[in-house]
Amino acid sequence: MDHCCTVYKTMDYLSKKWAILILHQLSKGDEWQRFSFIRNAMKEITPKILTERLRELEEEGLIEKRVDNSTVPIRSEYRLTEMGRDLMNVVHELKMWALKWKIDNPACGQTNCHFCTL
Repeated sequence: MDHCCTVYKTMDYLSKKWAILILHQLSKGDEWQRFSFIRNAMKEITPKILTERLRELEEEGLIEKRVDNSTVPIRSEYRLTEMGRDLMNVVHELKMWALKWKIDNPACGQTNCHFCTL
């Protein structure tokens, strides 16, 4: 069934496993993050799935990629676009909703996700 509903269309790519968590990882800090850094920070994700999700998020305009061919192996780095940063503001609001209604985690409520090391 083809839905014209904006929620359905948006959730089509945001609800894929790992998508929001990759964006969350990229929101930590202001610098570009290497593929290996993201992979090490998200130990449970496979390299294949990480590659797929990064490609999809780039196609959606939520992240940007740069490639350094002058090194061996080639270095791929990623960061949020303005659109991705704006989406992370929405995710932060979702976190605040969860802290109010579902999850008792005062430490998380007092921590800025941008600086969180978890």
